Formats: sequence, C-alpha cells, structure tokens
Amino acid sequence: MGTELSMKPTGWFQVGWSADIGTGQVVPLRYFGEDLVAYRGLDGVLRIHDAQCQHLGASLAHGGCVVEGGIQCPFHGWVWGPDGRNVRIPYEERPHKARRVRPWHVAERNESFYLWHDTEGREPLWEVPDAFTGMGSHVAAREFHPSLPEGRTRMTGLRVHPQTLVENAVDPHHFRFVHGTEISPAVLEEVVEGPEWYARVGFGRRWASDPKRDPEARDTLNTLVIRWSGVGVSLNAEQLKEGIRVIAICGTPVDDEFTDIFATYWADRVEADAVPGNHERRIAQAKLALPDDVRIWHHQKYLEPPGLATSEAAGFRKVRRWAQQFYPEAQGSAEQAPVAAMRR
Repeated sequence: MGTELSMKPTGWFQVGWSADIGTGQVVPLRYFGEDLVAYRGLDGVLRIHDAQCQHLGASLAHGGCVVEGGIQCPFHGWVWGPDGRNVRIPYEERPHKARRVRPWHVAERNESFYLWHDTEGREPLWEVPDAFTGMGSHVAAREFHPSLPEGRTRMTGLRVHPQTLVENAVDPHHFRFVHGTEISPAVLEEVVEGPEWYARVGFGRRWASDPKRDPEARDTLNTLVIRWSGVGVSLNAEQLKEGIRVIAICGTPVDDEFTDIFATYWADRVEADAVPGNHERRIAQAKLALPDDVRIWHHQKYLEPPGLATSEAAGFRKVRRWAQQFYPEAQGSAEQAPVAAMRR
C-alpha cells in the first residue's frame, strides 16, 4: 500500500469480539499506533483506555486488574475510573485529580466491540450498524445462529489499507478472476448517504441480462448486499439456495504500516441444520473467499489516479470521493462536504 492515504481515518473500527473479554478480564491492544488496554468492569461494561498509568507510566494492560471503581495499576495500585480519572491512591487520602488515562469511545454490537477513532477528538458522528437490519427485509426476517468460534477470524501483519477493502464494493469484475464466478455480477442498486454506502448486486446471467428486472428487491436469490459504515465496518449478506449468510469484514490499522482484518460469519437457521455438521459446513464454505482477496491486497499498491476501464471508472471515482470524508488531510477540501452535512 502506498503512503498517499493516512492510516488514521475517522470512524468505527473493530478491535475484538465480545466473547473474548469476560467480566474482570484485562486485554492489551495496539491500534492506530497506540498502546491500549481493554477491560470489562465489574458492572459488565467493556472499556478501552490508553495503556499507560499516568502516575509513573506503567502499563495497565500488563498486570493491571479490575477492581471496584475501575482498573488498578500493577505498580503502585492507583485506580483509574471509567472516565479515565484517578479515583483512588491506596496510600493517600485523596486521588490525583490533575491526571487522566484517556478513555476511548467503545461500541458493542454484532458480537464484537468497536473503537471510535478520530484525530480531532470528536464524539462519534454515527453509530455502528446492526449486522442483520438495514440489509434488506429478506435478511431482517430470518433468525441467525450465533457466530461459531471457528467463524471468527483475525488476520494480522497485513500491509493492507482499509480503503482497499472499501473499493471491493465497486469492483464487480474481480469476482471472475479472484473468486471464479462465470461472469461479473450486475449492480442492481446503490445508495450513498453520509457515512453509509449501500449496494446490492446480482450473480448469474439472469441478472446480467436485465439488472433492473426487480427494482423493489423482491427477488433476492443469488444477490449480495454490501453495506459500509465509514471505511472500518463492512457488512455483507448473501442469499444462496441453501440459505442466507451474513459476513462482517473489518480492517483496522495497527500503525502506519500494518492492518488487522476481523471477519465474522453468521448463517441463518434452516431445516437442513438438523443434520449434524451442516451449519459448520456452511460457515466453512463462507470463509473460503476472503483469503483469496487478502493474498491480492497484501501486495497491492494504492494508485491515484488509477488506470480504469470504462465499465468500472464511475464506481471507483464515486467511492473515492465518498471516502475522502474519513481522512484528516481531506477534511475541509473543496471536493468533500463534512460528514454532518452529507447526512442531511
């Protein structure tokens, strides 16, 4: 990936799965070049702070423990509350009110937890979308199994920019060469509003012959719904003959060079799942495509401007204009409206 785009975009980014942090547990994290500590308080709420204790700089993520009122430093026992303020020093009568361990905004949804990143320090500008609503009535009407432990994949050490994942939303032709489809899918619908990008594509010759055949989306077989929320959260819902599967694929910068990719897979409840192993087989099948993409992305260099063919040019240019709103260096540029304005 080239250096043209900042690795510190604004938005929500997945940094783990909820099941991995139980009440009282402490976990070290490193994202956006920052050492962080995640912990679930005794009240069951998951929180993320900068890792360094503001007493003498010890790491709360390595040896820190959850206590009443917050997280306790392993070095001298200072306790830092949910708002990052010092609430207790064991050997003093009063806390140290002048220092604070920076808290980060956290959202738990989709069996995952997300961190809000913004170099300007603003409050979250939008919410993390639910994986099963806003993906079409055919998805919302179904009941889904919880994700299996083997249906949660974290890929690390990748030289991949989140923008690379975003551009898959407007790249129908790669399906033929990376995933082996007979023909490129047809774009059936596209809605862009503020930080949200929604698209619906159809696979197979029946869609290619007439992509406008079903403008009300009643025919959903062999369709893929793609929903991006910023450049950090992507949700996909695909309907096949044997059922619907929903996949979250989220890229989160670790630092200026590397990205982690989190993938979560769900399948709807169908009668065939009564056969032992059927649900697991469906999840295993759903996981086959992403590694093929990652092999390309890891060695890909971002080009601006890219050399585009006629049939793909409009989509790539549109998604790049949309994505500018999430990059600090593009804030306030003449080409891009602020996020708040675009949501109206």
